Amino acid sequence: MKTLFNIFSKRTTRQKTPEKQKITVDYREKNSLVISELASLGIGVDFQTLKVADYLVNGVAIERKTVSDFISSMMNRRLVSQLEELQQYPNRLLIIEGLEEQELYSDEFSQHKIGMHPNSVRGFLLSILLKYKVPIIFTRNYADTARFISVLLKKEEAEFPLNVKKRALNKKEQMQYILEGFPGIGPKTARKLLKKFRTIKSVINATEEEIRKEIGKKADGFFRIIDGNF
Repeated sequence: MKTLFNIFSKRTTRQKTPEKQKITVDYREKNSLVISELASLGIGVDFQTLKVADYLVNGVAIERKTVSDFISSMMNRRLVSQLEELQQYPNRLLIIEGLEEQELYSDEFSQHKIGMHPNSVRGFLLSILLKYKVPIIFTRNYADTARFISVLLKKEEAEFPLNVKKRALNKKEQMQYILEGFPGIGPKTARKLLKKFRTIKSVINATEEEIRKEIGKKADGFFRIIDGNF
């Protein structure tokens, strides 16, 4: 007897397994616990030989340092060259990992504990931010690092409007801007002159003695422009 096909029977449909999100990682990070933590978060890793940075995530280059590695690479100046190389990426990060396991610096400890004075560490951190323009993230441990990377991977890149306009300067800002065009006249000096003479015209018409009384040697550059020929 021929078996009839039961149209009411449940069909098993194969669901597509969502493709793993992948990041690019330098092969030297292969034995890092961060990698195993990323795998547990469902993040795939593509190991490559990266000349710069340890991780490339969503257009961001990341240099990862444990606290001890950060201190040693700071002392032997290896970190300086790494920060300089990192400048090739418009979006970059430095992760300093392991603050719950080791202190970065402490005023209570003597210098020999880390081999460097705490203020030297503070100064270097400021250089990273101000000179090299590299944001710093401090993480508690390898798992925290992996979670930061996971959030970064899921984060959509911000879109910037193309029709942005420069903010128009108000009247006072325009007056200050004009005076800042003179050699040696910065924002503070420009405001000082305007506070004293009130108008641009009064500043220009003031005597050399009056100007020198207010701004001293900076008057040299000011009058070199005022009295100069085109």
